[in-house]
Amino acid sequence: MEGLKIPFLFSSLFSILIISNAVDSITKTQSITGRNTIVSSGGSFEMGFFSPGSSQNTYLGIWYKKISIRTVVWVANREIPLVNSSGILTVINPGILALVNGTGSVIWSPNVTGSTQDPVAQLKESGNLVVKDANDNILWQSFDYPCDTLLPGMKLGKNFVTGLERHLSSWKSSDDPARGEFTYRCDPQGYPQNILSKGPVELFRTGPWNGLGFSGNPNLKPNSIYTYGLVYTKKEVSYGYELISSVVSRFALHHTGIMQRFTWIDRTQEWVLYLTAPTDNCDNYKLCGPNGKCNVGNSPVCGCLNKFVPQNQTEWGNGDWSNGCVRRTALNCHNGDGFLKYSRYKMPDTRNSWFDKSMTLKECEIMCLKNCSCMAYANLDITGGGSGCLLWFEELIDMKEYSDNGQDIYIRMASSELAGIKGKKREIVAVTLALLIGLLLLGISVTLYLQKKKRKNSQLNKEGNPMNNLEQGCTDKSQKEDLELPLFDLAVIANSTSNFSINSKLGEGGFGPVYKGMLEGGQEIAVKRLSKNSNQGLDEFKNEVICIAKLQHRNLVKLLGCCIQGEEKMLIYEYMPNKSLDYFIFDQTRSTLLDWPKRFHIINGISRGLLYLHQDSRLRIIHRDLKASNILLDVDMNPKISDFGMARSFQGNETEANTNKVVGTYGYMSPEYAVDGLFSVKSDVFSFGVLVLEIVSGKKNRGFYHPDHHLNLLGHAWRLYKEGRSLELIDEALWDSCYLTEVLRSIHVGLLCVQQSPEDRPIMSSVVLMLGGERTLPQAKQPGFFTERNVLEAASSSSKEATGSVNEITITMLNAR
Repeated sequence: MEGLKIPFLFSSLFSILIISNAVDSITKTQSITGRNTIVSSGGSFEMGFFSPGSSQNTYLGIWYKKISIRTVVWVANREIPLVNSSGILTVINPGILALVNGTGSVIWSPNVTGSTQDPVAQLKESGNLVVKDANDNILWQSFDYPCDTLLPGMKLGKNFVTGLERHLSSWKSSDDPARGEFTYRCDPQGYPQNILSKGPVELFRTGPWNGLGFSGNPNLKPNSIYTYGLVYTKKEVSYGYELISSVVSRFALHHTGIMQRFTWIDRTQEWVLYLTAPTDNCDNYKLCGPNGKCNVGNSPVCGCLNKFVPQNQTEWGNGDWSNGCVRRTALNCHNGDGFLKYSRYKMPDTRNSWFDKSMTLKECEIMCLKNCSCMAYANLDITGGGSGCLLWFEELIDMKEYSDNGQDIYIRMASSELAGIKGKKREIVAVTLALLIGLLLLGISVTLYLQKKKRKNSQLNKEGNPMNNLEQGCTDKSQKEDLELPLFDLAVIANSTSNFSINSKLGEGGFGPVYKGMLEGGQEIAVKRLSKNSNQGLDEFKNEVICIAKLQHRNLVKLLGCCIQGEEKMLIYEYMPNKSLDYFIFDQTRSTLLDWPKRFHIINGISRGLLYLHQDSRLRIIHRDLKASNILLDVDMNPKISDFGMARSFQGNETEANTNKVVGTYGYMSPEYAVDGLFSVKSDVFSFGVLVLEIVSGKKNRGFYHPDHHLNLLGHAWRLYKEGRSLELIDEALWDSCYLTEVLRSIHVGLLCVQQSPEDRPIMSSVVLMLGGERTLPQAKQPGFFTERNVLEAASSSSKEATGSVNEITITMLNAR
């Protein structure tokens, strides 16, 4: 007999079973009460009733049988205790195992799925309580619902097929096994890592799996007691361990929030602590902020990575490291960046990462270099010399420096920062070559400068002022009106931004850096400063001024003026304190701040802003780069469409145009525009539809991953829509606040907007009515670009020149995990 089996008997009320301590002595008229226990076949574990510590409450639990100190590893009724010892574990119709109190009320029962014909309950030798049917199929098992202890053979992680997620949760106290504040889980977002949390706040991160262990847990090493490993397939991601010796070992989450591994010593009859986590101050999650490093051997423990400086020197000096560090020299992707090797580090947070198991390190470098959003790369697996590729796409969070452990990571740097790391011999050769090349380039530069100056003078003589409109852009009449736009003095703007200090910098996009400023009257402003090296140049600057200087709508960001002085060209906007939409909806924590009423308000605001641009403004304006990062939020979370550097305007009855230069961001671009360069109001409608589906789901269209298919977000939403399962698309953060009719209607409207054919998509006036109305909507057809492969093939087959927005360039072939 493998373990103790409890036959389930059927009756109108209860089938009572009394189980004695003898595994081979079972009668069908017995039950387990407060006086008895169930013992596993090998006698390693037993199940019965107990009262923890000084508590007067009674619980049904599983503990070690042969260990003198009662050590409970699983509790059934941890949230609802028995107030006395009158509980009975029995069977109720139709064959369901249940814990019943003295009044006959069921206080705990496993969620058994499948057939319950002739079911059997069995305590396995591993300590796993299972419920099986007559064919020996497991209907339920306690290993799928851990408490505070991870036993050999148990898993932490998620099953992508069933959706089951297994994690540890601490007891409230040593006397109360109810769920406490602390959890420990294997996080599947990005590349897997284990995370210890207190409520919603992360406390400790193991770092990603590197083939040998977790990069942030160097004490976890191969040993003679147990083996451990991570499983990551399309079906599941899980972490677990198995014993390889006769030593008894367990891994538990203490009620104080400490992870502990113990081994049992027979000679002394006690549990001995084998290892713990966290171990020191530097294990505190993101203690040193973005791009910071923590080293317990230093005082203070926090410092900036080499080539980085504190973002706020005053705060850093006062011991506030939360804002972290920034690069000493800003990146310039299009002028050439490189990578600097950092050794012996805990790898950064991988929840915004991508990986490939088959790539070499050199291929990994090339992939990262091609993507301006890629900040670092490393080997995925460090065994056997290293293999695989792991990329990071946002700030590098929670790095720890070791003296003799850790891994190598290659961090993106401006090319000028890499010059000093070459050897002296190569430096002499480089200097010599640089002098020769410099003389040649100087001659070429002088020639080009003279030619450019000649062309510029000729152009100015023809057009008369620097604010000329673009070809096919705004009319001469609008150009003349644009001269009324307020001009700010450079000194005023410099003073308002503390001379463009790093502390005033809000971010950087394709146009250049954006700074927060405050005018003398107290008005807060956002200053877009055209970068000399920006791929969006004078044309985009003039286009943004000309196209939106006179636009007035509550859902468009307001242009207050501009500054043109010397080589400086700046746009001054109203300041948006809540940043952009993508800052909220794509972040697991911040997304909870946007409930459904707020998101629906944002969807409606964007639709009204687009309707104004397409129909009610003095010119018909096509935005051409509508995306989540270009939707700014004011203090009241009202959405405002921004960044009109790519916009084009139409006159009269014009509705569409063709361009040889495709601009925008893949994932938001319509098929006819990305492939043929044909844009119209329906191009913006497509982008709006993508935005709606992203707002509802909290997922990005590009990089969307699902274990069952290779569709992007549009394809996934359409598939659920066809199968009548659109509810599955909704962001989990919205379940407590959403109005299902509004959400489902929004999904439907979003799918209508992203249909393959422009003729099938509604115009924005219809979209506004559909969102606010109740009339029946037409059936949605197949969306355009509903897989990542569609985008790649279409883009590569087009002969047009394509330009992506610099602040959101993506790797076309990647699927984020």
